[in-house]
Amino acid sequence: MTPVLAIDGYCLDYATPGGFFRALDAVTLRVAKGEVLGLVGESGSGKTSLAWAIMRHLPAGAREGGAISLGDTQLTGASKAEIDAVRGRRIGMVFQDPSTSLNPTLPLGEQLAEVLVRHRGLTRKQAWAEGEAALARVGLKLPATMMKRYPHEASGGEKQRVVIATAFSCEPECILFDEPTTALDVITARQILDLFAELQAQTGVASLYISHDLALVSRIAGRVAVIHRGQIVEQGPVGDVFAAPRHDYTKMLLSAVPRPEARLAPPRPEGAAGPALVEVEKVSVRYGRKPFLAALLNRENTQFTGAKEVSLAIAPGEILGIVGESGSGKSTLARALTGLNPFEGEIRFDGRRIGGLADMDRDYRRDVQIIFQHPDSSLNPRQRISEILSRPIALYGEPEQRRDKAAIGALLEQVRLPASYASRYPHQLSGGEKQRVAIARAFASKPRLVICDEITSALDVSVQASVIALLVELQRLHGTAYLFITHDLNLVRQIAHRIAVMYRGDLVELIDVAELAAGGARHPYTRSLLEAVPAPPAVHA
Repeated sequence: MTPVLAIDGYCLDYATPGGFFRALDAVTLRVAKGEVLGLVGESGSGKTSLAWAIMRHLPAGAREGGAISLGDTQLTGASKAEIDAVRGRRIGMVFQDPSTSLNPTLPLGEQLAEVLVRHRGLTRKQAWAEGEAALARVGLKLPATMMKRYPHEASGGEKQRVVIATAFSCEPECILFDEPTTALDVITARQILDLFAELQAQTGVASLYISHDLALVSRIAGRVAVIHRGQIVEQGPVGDVFAAPRHDYTKMLLSAVPRPEARLAPPRPEGAAGPALVEVEKVSVRYGRKPFLAALLNRENTQFTGAKEVSLAIAPGEILGIVGESGSGKSTLARALTGLNPFEGEIRFDGRRIGGLADMDRDYRRDVQIIFQHPDSSLNPRQRISEILSRPIALYGEPEQRRDKAAIGALLEQVRLPASYASRYPHQLSGGEKQRVAIARAFASKPRLVICDEITSALDVSVQASVIALLVELQRLHGTAYLFITHDLNLVRQIAHRIAVMYRGDLVELIDVAELAAGGARHPYTRSLLEAVPAPPAVHA
C-alpha cells in the first residue's frame, strides 16, 4: 500500500557564514493512512527542521537531497503554485504555541473561515457555519461565541483546540503535530490528546507527532522514530523501541525520563518538625479593577481572586512542590512571596512578619530568590553573562567583588558551565545553559529559599534531567529550601518532600510524597491530576 507520507534519503543543509550546516542526514520514514508516527529527540536534533521541510517552508539558500512525497505528489522540487495547492488542504500543521500561530488582530472565527474559503471553496456564510461546527467537534462550548472572540480572550487549551479544528477542517491526508501540548498544563494536555485520538480515529488521517516527551509518545503513537543530530538512529513499534532500545542515544533518552519511584530528593531535613522557614497565613491575591474604583469610574467590576486564603509552611532545607493546572494560582503565590504581586494576609520568614512589599527589605530579598520559566525573558539580552551575575554579587556580596572574575567564574562552575562563558551573551547559549545562568544568578546571594517557577517546562527530557540533578546537588551543598512549581507530577514526585495541590486559587491538598505514592490522595482534583499524567515508558532491563 502506498504510504500517505514518504521520506526517502532526505538531506537538508542550511547556509551559514562559514559554509553549510547539515541539519538532516539521509532521513527515511513512512507514515500510513490512520497511523501515528512519533518523532522524538532533543532540541536541535532536527525534528522541527523535518516538519518545515515537509511543509516546504525552508530559508533561502537551503540545500536539499533525497525526496519527500505526499501520496503520488512529489513535494521536493514542486513549484510554489503546486505547494500552495497542497499546504493546508492536503497537509496541515499544529504548532507548539497557539498564541504565536494565531493572528492576534483577527477574531478566531475569521481565521478559521479564511482557511475554509481558501481551501474548500466555501462562501463566507458557509465557512462561518462550518467553522462553528468544527469548534463544536473539538469540544468547545458556545462555539458561536468563540468564533467572535480574539485569541487573547481564549485560554491556552481553547486556542489549541481552535488550531486543531482548523487543521482538521479541510480533511487533510496528513497532519504534522509539533509539540502541541508543551505549553499546556497536564489536565489540558490530556484533554487535547484525547481529542486528537478521537479525531484521528474518525478521520483516519496520517499523523507525524513530534515531541521530546517520551511518556506522551508512548501513549499516543503506534510507531516511533528517534532522531539524533539529523539522523534517524532507531525506529519501530513504540513498545519494542522503548522496552528494548538498541541505540545508546535512545537508552540515554529513556534514562532521563522522570520516574516517581526513582527518588532524587535528599532525606527530609531533620529540622522539618521544628520552626518553619516560611509560613504563609491566609494569603490572597486579587487582580483587576477594585469594586469601589469600578463604581467611581462607572466601569465593569473586573476583579477576580488568583489565590484564596492560602496557608502553608516550608521547613529549612525542604523541597515543597506546588502542582495544578494553568490558572490555579501557583505562580500567583510565587509572585506574592517575591513582592511582584500585592497580597492580603501574612507571610512570616524565619519568624519575621512580612505584611507587604514595604517589609521586603534587603535581607529578605537576599534570602528569597526566584528562577523564572523562560530564561530568554528573564536574562537581559544586551548584557554579557558576567554583567548579569555581577549584579547580585554587588547587591548582596562585597562591593569589591562586583568585577571579580574569580567570583563569577566560581558561580558558573558551580552550575557546571565553563568560566569562559562569562564573556558570552545569552543568545550564544542553549536553552539549558541559559537556565543554568539563571540558577547561578539566584544562588549568587546564597539564598535560604529559592522559588522555581516551571523552570524545566521548556526543556527537553535530557536537559531537564541535568538541570534537576544540578538543583538537587545545590540543595545538598547549601541546604536551600525550594518551592518547586510545576505541572509535571512525575518530576515533582522525584524531587519533592511534600506536594501542595492548587485548584482555582484554593490550596485543596497538602500531602507527603510517600503518602501520595501509597494512594493517599484525598481530594478528587488530586486524583484527576494523577490520572492525567502519562506513565513513563517501561524501563529497559
